[in-house]
Amino acid sequence: MKLTALQALVAAIEEGSLRGASRRIRVSQPALTKLVRDLEIELAAPLPCGVQGQPRPTPQGQVLFEHAVKVARELASATDQIQQLGGHMRGELNVAAVPVAMMLLIPETLRTFSRAYPEIRLRVSEELFVEQLQKLRGGQVDMVVGGIPERLPSGEFTTEQLMETTMVAVARRGSRYASARRLTELAEASWIYTGTSVQTGYARRLFESHGLAAPPAGAMVNSTLALLALLGSGDLLGLMPEQIVTHPLGREIVRIPLLDSGLPLSVGVIIRSGSVVSPAIRQFIAHLHRAAHQLSASSQADH
Repeated sequence: MKLTALQALVAAIEEGSLRGASRRIRVSQPALTKLVRDLEIELAAPLPCGVQGQPRPTPQGQVLFEHAVKVARELASATDQIQQLGGHMRGELNVAAVPVAMMLLIPETLRTFSRAYPEIRLRVSEELFVEQLQKLRGGQVDMVVGGIPERLPSGEFTTEQLMETTMVAVARRGSRYASARRLTELAEASWIYTGTSVQTGYARRLFESHGLAAPPAGAMVNSTLALLALLGSGDLLGLMPEQIVTHPLGREIVRIPLLDSGLPLSVGVIIRSGSVVSPAIRQFIAHLHRAAHQLSASSQADH
């Protein structure tokens, strides 16, 4: 099976037209069509249907397409790693971050890492934690930065702790809940959950850690922007790292002065066990540690 034939199939399906696919891989349309036909003959299966118009994958073609995309990704990653081992720090690094990490560590890390290695293309995504683990498992991202879960699959992932923080209850300025002293006073309030169901989210974990039932879910979000917007627009409550409350991003948010303890959270890096840790990944983790140290020092100075 020729790599050029796989590239032709991927291009045809992703571009949705033979003209776009041939332009992308720099071959003529007849040559591209022949490459795809050769694959069909080799596998004795139809791959894209409607090749003469707008190619779409058959079930067999979809299987090959998904594996071909992984092969292309792995080859590109191998090329980047080989160049980096030779001292040429260029290539692409895909980082997934949960809202906590996006707020606390990613901005400073991106600033210093991009300045040190301008030829490394950084792609940073913010999504639900479970989705990020799926992408890490599938090799779509190189690392996940966020709260380290208690029940991480053993042997599948490797973690490296960056910092400890505490998630504290917050509300908008002027909220009727802003002066509450006990968590029980907030049990009937509507809370913002991070996730896709009431089974997920820091709010549930906080209440359960104090022996209380999970509070009502007023909204579910998976981004920092959505969390801040909802907190500032009504009487919804949420949880944030204590460092964010004094951050410019949280200027419309106040910490609720509860006597009950907040929710401790260990923030770290998660990578696939057994995967090759490229020089770019090692350097990015080093810059994450630097950002975490700076945040810790700043927090201690404020106290």
